Amino acid sequence: MTEREKMLAGEPYDAYDPALVAERRRAREVTARFNAELDDAARMALLRELFGSFGEGSFFERPFFCDYGSNIHVGARSFVNTNSVLLDSAPITIGDRANIASGVQLLAADHPREVALRAQGIETAKPVTVGDDVWIGAGAILCPGVSVGDG
Repeated sequence: MTEREKMLAGEPYDAYDPALVAERRRAREVTARFNAELDDAARMALLRELFGSFGEGSFFERPFFCDYGSNIHVGARSFVNTNSVLLDSAPITIGDRANIASGVQLLAADHPREVALRAQGIETAKPVTVGDDVWIGAGAILCPGVSVGDG
């Protein structure tokens, strides 16, 4: 299994794997362009390029930050406000018509509790899911493995 396959399967993986480092670099480059872009349509086009899927009528305010982007799936007509952080080492799914307030963090990335494994750069990840018609209030943090049901 590749380190990416391990990561997506929820198994311990080497976060310093060159392929993963390259994917994170690409995501930083696209998000930097997104965060600098003034035109709303151009920004949403960058998210369609970056994300695994991006629903019709959805909108993200800037700034926005992520690890990979490709593991983020956003439904239709969802809104994510300023200063959002989506650490997508595992899939992060946002349903239709979700409203996510400023400063919200959706964190699929996790780290071993054992210091020796952390020192080796070993990480784990669990999916984060936000259902349809959900509102997440300002400053909320959703940890690895959390699901918020519809409504």
